Amino acid sequence: MAQTYPYNQTYIWLISMTAALGGFLFGYDWVVIGGAKPFYEPYFNITSVEDQGWGTSSALVGCMVGAILCIFMSDRFGRKRLLILAGLLFTVSAIGTALAVTFWGFNFYRIVGGVGMGIALNLSPLYISELAPPEKRGRLVTINQFLVMLGVLLAQIANWQISLLDTDLAENADFAAIAASWSGQEGWRWMFGAETVPAVLFFVLMFFVPESTRWLIKNNQQDKAFKVLTKIGGTEYAKDSVAETLSTLSEGDLGEVHLGELLKKNVLKLLALGIFLAFLQQWSGINVVIYYAADIFQAAGFTLKQMMLNIVVIGGVMVASIFVTFATVDKYGRKSILLVCLAAMTLLYAALGYSFYADLGGTSVVILVLLNVMFYSISLAPLLWVVLSEIFPTRVRGAAISIGALAHWIGNFTLTYSFPAIKENLGWANNFWLYGVICAVGFLVIWWILPETKGKTLEQLEKELQ
Repeated sequence: MAQTYPYNQTYIWLISMTAALGGFLFGYDWVVIGGAKPFYEPYFNITSVEDQGWGTSSALVGCMVGAILCIFMSDRFGRKRLLILAGLLFTVSAIGTALAVTFWGFNFYRIVGGVGMGIALNLSPLYISELAPPEKRGRLVTINQFLVMLGVLLAQIANWQISLLDTDLAENADFAAIAASWSGQEGWRWMFGAETVPAVLFFVLMFFVPESTRWLIKNNQQDKAFKVLTKIGGTEYAKDSVAETLSTLSEGDLGEVHLGELLKKNVLKLLALGIFLAFLQQWSGINVVIYYAADIFQAAGFTLKQMMLNIVVIGGVMVASIFVTFATVDKYGRKSILLVCLAAMTLLYAALGYSFYADLGGTSVVILVLLNVMFYSISLAPLLWVVLSEIFPTRVRGAAISIGALAHWIGNFTLTYSFPAIKENLGWANNFWLYGVICAVGFLVIWWILPETKGKTLEQLEKELQ
């Protein structure tokens, strides 16, 4: 397809930014738990590693439910309706978690928000990829990850600033003192409740964007798709796009959902690759840094307020790093970036493990953690979703990406829930060395198996990969 169409850049970016608000909410909801953890645990008197793991990871159960819903519903009901549902669930979760008075109620509303997270992280990048021109797709899908990182940063800033409001809480306060403080009774509630504003905004704005054009074409609504595509790139672009999408579909595909096609050999190979990448993104260990940053920095010798500031710095590095992805993803490709960054993460985990083994602590741990977060944020964080949105056939793309997303959440939950017990048995040094080994294995698999996808239409990729 020629790449000289008169694209309506403003319209494309408005659509992409609206959908990417789902990524922002995911990022906020994903990370807010880490900064609130030192305060809600004393409130609910959480002392066992099992309850600590459950409080941190309960939302991930909802994420798995959201991903499963997408497997069966995204190709049947479309991307837009489910993203509207996600906005509603984020809103209910933010309010419910902030008002929770029991640990059961806290986790219930975290799970409700998790369902929204599972839908948004799955469908926001998919929706953007299906509306984006091929030569802009990498950057536009990366917008979603940029807003994920921005949500991460704002959650960390909110947590930090709210914690500073409690001027009576001593830096070396113990469990009982925190439980009795304003931070332990009320502060953590504001950390969760602050999400209500962007959640309502996302819910409302999603009513005003179009449905995915590829979903419309697949569901025999070519006229609606043509109007949207014309607005994106003009009449010729619309004609070429509709024709190219139809060329990958047979008459029997129109209006039908073919989940049985997921079992075909070529699709199964791509599913296996997608599932591996999803587990790699999680078991590379970054969520331990995100969810348990307070524990890591405490082990390195930092005080409570120093820990909160260090967590904010992590968020700043994540946001800054995504600009590197913006500049490189459509120039150097997905595979090259993943290989360079995985090699760097392998070495950094080796050094981080040694820092704890040799009890170096302090500054060295902070620097190594920040460098690790930087390479992850450039590569695995955004590019998993770029690759997943590109490699699957139009007929089953929604269901296939949802399976990849389900694997992502299973990996996330198993890592997050088991970490307190793993850390107690292995210790910090061995724990980080384990993540280094996982990154090294990921490097080898990507080197041998992952195809390069930059600069090609989704239909070109479908024909090549089939």
